[in-house]
Amino acid sequence: MNFKNVIINKYLLLIICGKGDCNLNTIQLTCFLAVAETLNFARAAEQLHITQPAVTHQIRSLESELNTKLFRRTTRTVELTHAGFMFLNDARSRLEIAGRAVARFSDPSFQEVLRFSVGCPSYAQLFSFPDIFRNLRELYPQLYPNFQVAPFQHLLKMLEEESLDVVIGFHETDVKKNSALFRELKQIPLFCVCTEDSPLAAFSHITAADFGHERLVLHAPFQAPPGVMTYQRSLASKRLPSELYFCESPETVLVLVAAGFGASVLPELFIPPDVTLVKIPIADAKPLSMGIYYKTLQGNPVLRDFIRLAREI
Repeated sequence: MNFKNVIINKYLLLIICGKGDCNLNTIQLTCFLAVAETLNFARAAEQLHITQPAVTHQIRSLESELNTKLFRRTTRTVELTHAGFMFLNDARSRLEIAGRAVARFSDPSFQEVLRFSVGCPSYAQLFSFPDIFRNLRELYPQLYPNFQVAPFQHLLKMLEEESLDVVIGFHETDVKKNSALFRELKQIPLFCVCTEDSPLAAFSHITAADFGHERLVLHAPFQAPPGVMTYQRSLASKRLPSELYFCESPETVLVLVAAGFGASVLPELFIPPDVTLVKIPIADAKPLSMGIYYKTLQGNPVLRDFIRLAREI
C-alpha cells in the first residue's frame, strides 16, 4: 500500500466514524448492508465475493463496536432488529461519504455534488414535492437530494445532529423542546377513504357518528400524525379488535382499503391524486398543520430556497 492510500484510508475512517476512538470501517458497513438487503449471510458472501465466515466476523465485530445486536438470527431466518433498522440510513450515508472521498482523492477533476438531505416519516409525504425539487434543481444543477425515511423522533435527532438539512412532517405540539424550528406550509384536511361499494361512499361529508360499524383500516398507533391518531382512537374505541386492521404506512393502508378490508382516515396529502378510491371530507376533524423542521438558514442557501419554493408552490 502506497503512502497516498494510507492517507486516504485514515481520512475515510475519520469521516466514517466522526471521532477518533471509533473503529468502524467500510468493510463492516458493506457487509452489514449486504446482509440487510439479502437477509441471508451466504447470499451476502456470494454478492461480496468473500467467505461466509468473513461476513459473520465483520457483522459480529460491528455489533461489538456498536454494543448492540443488529440482526436476529435463527437456524432458518435472519431479520433486522429495531437497532439494525435504525442503523440502515447511517450505514448508507457513511459509505456514500466514503465513496465521495475516494473519488475526490483519486480524481482531481471530480466535481462535488451539492447534497441536500431530507427526512420524512413516510414517502407519502413527498407526493406534492416533485415541482419543488424540479425548480430547486434549476437553481442548483449539481443538486443531489438524499431522502431518509424513519420514525419522526429519530428524524428530529438526525436534524439535531445535522445529519439532515430539513424534516418534512406534521406539527407535533408534544415534541420535546429542541433547537428545531417549524414553519407551516399548508393546512391538510382529513378524509375518509373507502371503496365505491362501501355504505360510506354515499356521504358528501362525514362525521365520526356516520362511520357506524364499518370495519376500519388504520395507521399503527404512534406512527400516524397526532391528529390522525386522536381521530382514529375515537373511532376504534367503539369497535371489536376483529373489526380493526393496523398498517405500518399510508401506502399499505390504501392497499387494504382498495382490497375491501374497510374504510380509513388519512390526511389528504397521503392520498395520491390518481387513486380510484372514494374520498370523503371529514367534517368534525381539525386540519393538520404540515410543514418543515430545520435548525438554521445561515450558510445554507439551498434550504432557504427550498423553503421559499415550498411556500410558493
